[in-house]
Amino acid sequence: MDIVSAERGAWVSIYTYLILSTLKLFIGNIANSEALSADGLNNFTDIIASVAVLIGLKISKKPRDKNHPYGHSRAENISSLLASFIMMVIGFQVLYEAVQSLWHQETTTPSLLAALVGAGAAIVMFCVFLYNKRLADKLQSGALKAVAKDNLSDALVSVGAVVGIIGAYFGLSWLDPLAALVVGLIICKTAFEIFKETSLLLTDGFDEDKMGEYKEAVKAITGVNDVKDLRARMHGNDVVLDVTVTVNPELSVVRSHEIADEIEEELETKHQISMIHVHIEPDH
Repeated sequence: MDIVSAERGAWVSIYTYLILSTLKLFIGNIANSEALSADGLNNFTDIIASVAVLIGLKISKKPRDKNHPYGHSRAENISSLLASFIMMVIGFQVLYEAVQSLWHQETTTPSLLAALVGAGAAIVMFCVFLYNKRLADKLQSGALKAVAKDNLSDALVSVGAVVGIIGAYFGLSWLDPLAALVVGLIICKTAFEIFKETSLLLTDGFDEDKMGEYKEAVKAITGVNDVKDLRARMHGNDVVLDVTVTVNPELSVVRSHEIADEIEEELETKHQISMIHVHIEPDH
């Protein structure tokens, strides 16, 4: 993966979120819009997530050493896990303030300026989503794909905030804090999804369907009698695969080694797996 290009995608998100969150928090305050302020806090949590991705990408460039024989790719997962905790705290804060406003009916009529800012932000975020999605598809970066998905989510959140602001402007004053409540729930949901996915990766969880694909690919190699064991785990964005196959016990060492090479080549070419450990055993 081109780390430099991936970092560029992360920086685009960070700069955009920094500008939009500052603008939304400022305008949300002077325009009396809880929904826009909550959307600004949502973008602030996205800065944290994007910085986590950037830090992880930078650390993952470090070569493997005596203490890290597989490299430093998991630094990205750890950064994402910490970011999810911070995002959850901010999400709970947004929820608390929105519930307080709804419960005590402390609502004010927001200015249409807040709606204009929200609409403009939605358009900007959709453009950033398209940019990062194309870059993620080109680089096959899981981290950037997650960032692009978050970009799209933020564009939709801004649209929801605009709907709440306009509704409140035309007399439905409860719609603005209700939109803030929804934004708070989305922040918490995003934080939980990041926590869940990152925890799965850090505990060596893996997609069962992909395991089946890898097993079938290995079984199709000429000379492989059976796949005795196959284990896979993620190390950052890289798949680490350990496979044990059985072959004809009368095969020469050279031919057995050729089969192992064919397995590695097949998985690397068709499934982009470069960290493969193949163990050959005689079939009984």
